[in-house]
Amino acid sequence: MFAIPGKAAVTMTPAAVTQITKLMSRDGREGLRIGVKKGGCAGMEYTMEYVDTVDPHDEVIEQDGARVMIAPMAQMFLFGTEIDYEVTLLESGFRFNNPNVTEACGCGESIKFEGM
Repeated sequence: MFAIPGKAAVTMTPAAVTQITKLMSRDGREGLRIGVKKGGCAGMEYTMEYVDTVDPHDEVIEQDGARVMIAPMAQMFLFGTEIDYEVTLLESGFRFNNPNVTEACGCGESIKFEGM
């Protein structure tokens, strides 16, 4: 993993921690795996899925009871990302505040990285 000693690869806001721990306990899951895949209008999209078994190649981030795994192919794209959970009048969901993104579409779900 691309890491700085003493600094987590990914951080979570208190709202994200609350939502992730709620999902983990409700469904009896080990955590959530985040990644990126090709797609969307800007070229890449975030992925998020439940995890029943931790893959030995995943980077595991634990914060206040919430557990997030970073898929191996996504680790270099997600380093330094803050995961948030927002609730508005129209929608609720996870948001990724990613310093590695160079471009994003209007919906914020499709992203582009330098050199891609």
